Parts: sequence; structure tokens; C-alpha cells
Amino acid sequence: MKVLLQPHAKLIAILAIIMLLVLNYSIVSTRLDNNFFGVIFSIFLFLYAGRKTTLSISYPLLALIFLLEFISYRLHTKSLHFHALLLFACFVYYSFTQKISFIAFICLFLFSSVFDQLFNYLTVEIKQALCYGVYLTLKNFIPITKIEGVNFYINNAKVSIDTACMGLSMFKTGLLFGAFLLTLEERKNQKYFNILQILLFCCVIVILNIISNYFRIITLVLFNCTEENILHHAIGIMCFVFYQIVPLLFLIRFFNPKKENITDNSFFPKLLPMIIATGILFITSLELKKEQNYSLLENLNPHYNIKKGVWVNNEVFKIAAPETLIYIKTPIHKPLICWTGNGYKIIESKEIMRRNEKIWLTKLEKNNIRYFSYWWYEYDNKKYTSLTEVLLLKLFHNKTVRLINETSIKELK
Repeated sequence: MKVLLQPHAKLIAILAIIMLLVLNYSIVSTRLDNNFFGVIFSIFLFLYAGRKTTLSISYPLLALIFLLEFISYRLHTKSLHFHALLLFACFVYYSFTQKISFIAFICLFLFSSVFDQLFNYLTVEIKQALCYGVYLTLKNFIPITKIEGVNFYINNAKVSIDTACMGLSMFKTGLLFGAFLLTLEERKNQKYFNILQILLFCCVIVILNIISNYFRIITLVLFNCTEENILHHAIGIMCFVFYQIVPLLFLIRFFNPKKENITDNSFFPKLLPMIIATGILFITSLELKKEQNYSLLENLNPHYNIKKGVWVNNEVFKIAAPETLIYIKTPIHKPLICWTGNGYKIIESKEIMRRNEKIWLTKLEKNNIRYFSYWWYEYDNKKYTSLTEVLLLKLFHNKTVRLINETSIKELK
């Protein structure tokens, strides 16, 4: 009976994957445009480096897919839905082969748009912390007058570190190289790393990446080479090689794979979890096809004169006041990312108290003009500085969440 059922189960699973890919064509094509190489590399690792495991992960994978789809359904988060589709493909592959690559599994997260969003939300804060560390290191050796966010003032001249000095591309390249090293070691030894070893090695990569960026900023400041040119990129590559690649090649010798491959082939796929997962993905796919009403202006403070505003698109409403530019957006549109994309340089970003409420203040600069951008998330007429907090509130209570951004050339009170 099992022998007769298994070929049909494979065919049904393949048809389910094809159906879901067709149903989510626009989401899949958009996400692959952003992370095509990383996703393809992760899939290749699943096929090339997958190994049999005695761990029963069908139901944990099903629980993870359910969690991602629950969030996607409630918040219309297409990036999480795309990641759930990738996990479903891994789930099907495991169900029929009993093989999984934990290295590839981690890579799927690292090269997903979920991680991109997380990194983009943290990169400014990380860069400011790195710049302050560089200031503490160099202030006793060169005449640094002061530091303001990412601006160093040396002999009354301003040296500004650009956004590339804590870039996502170098971070991903380091993780990609680490995954490649781990896979080579497994193939060479015909043994496998356990999940703790893989996670520890990933932590080492992250630490080395921070160290690499730290020394990169030091070198750029010392050479006064913060503008985009050949020397700027050469310094970045050299720091990446000397402070990340070389140490990884040395440290990999201390990570010895010990797990033997499992040769027992008596394994039969569990069809019930696959059917449940397919149903969850199908329902969420249909929900995401519906046009969403963000209700951005619902119960908005009357202080904002919406009659003078215009819709930029269905996720952004703009009000051009005499001295202040006001944006009312969906919470995913973090101002730091939007301003950087429009050619503004972020000088400093910090939490402040304004009218007894905590909000964000971001100092921007463009064409030698300083701007002050105040922004916060608003939920149920209360202000928040944490995206995670407001999304959790919306996840369970489903009220309007918006991001309000006020920008002026003067400091507002």
C-alpha cells in the first residue's frame, strides 16, 4: 500500500507547489528580484548538502509555517508569506527524502526579505554605535573635536561616513562565504555539523562582520576617504578580506563535524501535515490578493489639515504645511530608509521626549542643508517608537496603525 501511495503523494505535492507558485506569481517574482542569488543558493544547498536526520521536524515546520501565515493573513505581510512558501518547499523535500540542510535552512532566512527589513531597521543604529566606537578609539591620536551621529569633526572639518559602511551586501557575502565553508567541511569529512555548531559559526561571522566594518570606518576616517571612489571600495574589500575571510579560514579548523550520516531508508512521508500546510498557504494566498484598506486617515488628530494633503499612493498621504512637510504612511515605510533612498544623508537618529511622549528624532542633511525629522508610530491615538510593539497590537486587535513623519529645517518644540 505504501509503495502504491508514495508516487501519487509526490505528484500531489508537486502539483500543490505549482498551484501555490502560480497563485502567488507576483509575490514570488518581486521577492526573487531582491534576493534571487541568495534564494537559489539556499535551494542548491538543500539539494547538495541535505542529510538524513532522525529529528522529526514535520510538525515543527508546520507550526512555523502556520505562525508566518497567521501574521501574513492579519497584517498582509507579503515578505513573510513568501518565506512561508519557501519553507513549504523545504517541508515537501524533507517529507519525501528525510533530508534537510540546517545550513541552507538558516540561509533561507538570511537571504529573505524578512532579514532585509530587519537589517534595514537596525543598520542606522549599528552604524552610529560603530562610529562612536571609532571616535573613542581615535580621539587620543588625531584631533577629533566631536562626533555627531555619523559625522566626525576633525580640525573643524566634517568627515561623514556613508550608509555603505554598514552595508547589507558585505554582511550577506560574509554569511554566504561561511555557509560555503561549512558545506565544504561537511563534504570533506563525510560528516555533519549539529545545529549548535552552525549557529555558533553564524555568530562568529556576525562578530567578524562588525569588526570588519569597525576597522573599515577607522581606515576611511584616517585616509579621509568617505566619498564613493576606487580607494573607498578598495579599503572596504581589503577590510572584508583581512578581518572576515582570513579569520574564518583559520577558525573553521576548530569546528569539526561529528554527526554520521543515517543510512536507514525506512521512511514514509506524513501526508496530513502537508495537506494542512497546503490549505493554510492557499487561504492566505487568497487573502493577500484582496486590496487592503489601510484607513490611514481614520480618527486622525484634527491638528493635521487633511484638506491640504494629497495621496502619493495608497500607502502614503502628504501634507505640505508652510514650514513642515508631513507624511502619514503605513508603518512599513520607515523614514530612515525613505530619506536615504531620496539622497538624504542620515546624521543622527535618537529617541527624544516631546510633549511628554517618546518619539524619534532623525537629523538629515542634503545639499549642505540640515533637516530635523520627527516620527513615530500611532496606534489608538497613542504614540510608539517600536514597530514590533504596534504590529503586535494590530495583530491581535486589528486597529489602524500609521506612521507619522514631520520634517522641518527648524527644530520643533
